[in-house]
Amino acid sequence: MIEARHLRVLRAVASTGSFSAAARTLGCTQPAVSQQMKALEGSAGTPLLIRTGREMRLTQAGEALVRHATGILAGLTAAEEEVAAIAGLRAGRVRLVSFPSGSSTLVPAALAALRAAHPGTRVSLVDAEPPRSVEMLREGDCDVALAFRYGDAARTEVDGEREAGVEREAGVERAETEWDDLVVRPLLTDRLVALVPEGHRLAAAGTVSIGDLADDPWIAGCPRCRRQLVDVCEAAGFTPRIDFATDDYPAVVGLVGAGLGVAVLPELALESVRPKGVVAVTLAPEVAREIVALTLPDLSQVPAVSATLDQLTLAAAR
Repeated sequence: MIEARHLRVLRAVASTGSFSAAARTLGCTQPAVSQQMKALEGSAGTPLLIRTGREMRLTQAGEALVRHATGILAGLTAAEEEVAAIAGLRAGRVRLVSFPSGSSTLVPAALAALRAAHPGTRVSLVDAEPPRSVEMLREGDCDVALAFRYGDAARTEVDGEREAGVEREAGVERAETEWDDLVVRPLLTDRLVALVPEGHRLAAAGTVSIGDLADDPWIAGCPRCRRQLVDVCEAAGFTPRIDFATDDYPAVVGLVGAGLGVAVLPELALESVRPKGVVAVTLAPEVAREIVALTLPDLSQVPAVSATLDQLTLAAAR
C-alpha cells in the first residue's frame, strides 16, 4: 500500500535529484530517505528511481507517481487543514431540527451564543415535530434534534382497572426505550397549562383539574399533543369534544380567546405567543413534557455538535 509519507519523500528526491539533498530538505537522514524509497518501490512493485552518476533519475513509473503525488498530497493537506479547523471549531456545520415552540424560545438564544463563541460554525434550522424529527436524525438528515415526550404521570393519578394498569406500565416502558439508541441531553420539564377565555367560569380559579373542563369544547394542538390530551382526559373519566385542531399555537390561543373552546398548551409555547382574551390556569395534578436534545452517539463526539448541545443546555437553564 502506497503511503503519503513515501510520496512526500519521492517528490523531494525528484525535485532535488539526490537522497542526501532530499534528506536536507525534509530534515531527516539520508539512510531514512533510502529506506523509504525502498519501501515505496516495494509497494509499487517496480523501480521508481535510477542512479545516474551522482543524481537520481525517475523511471517512467516514478514520473507517473510523482505526477499524481502532487494532486494527492495537495488534497491531503487541504483535508488535514479542514479537519483541524472543524476540530478547533474554526469551521463546521450543524443541521438542527426543532419543534416550533422550541425554535422560537430555546433555539435563538442557543444559536446566538454559539455564533458569538464560534463564529466559524454554521447552523441550519428546520422545523419538525417528533417523532418525525427523531426519524430525520436516525436517517441522517440532521445532526441534532430538539424533541419532547410526555410522561405517564397523568395516567397514574387516576385509579383504573387492572388492564389499565398494564397499559400504563407498557406506556412507561415504551417511553423509556424509544430513544435508547440515541444520546439524550435533558433540557427542561415543560408544564402544561389550561387556557380558558377571559369570561370563562374558571378564569379566576387559579388551579383546575382536567376533569373540571370535561363539558367544554376543546381546541387541540399537534398530533402528538392531541393524543396526549385524549389520554389525559380519558384517564380523568371523559373523552374531550375536540371542535378544532391546529399545529399553530397562536391559532390555538386565538380560538380560545374568541370563546370557541378551551385548550392545554405547554408553558414554552406560551412564551412565544402574545395571549389576548385568554387566561392561563394551572393544572393539578401536573401534566408535563420532557424537552431534550438528541443526537447519534458518533455525532456527539463532533466538536460543533457538542458545542451546540452545550448551548441548548445553557439556554434551557436560563
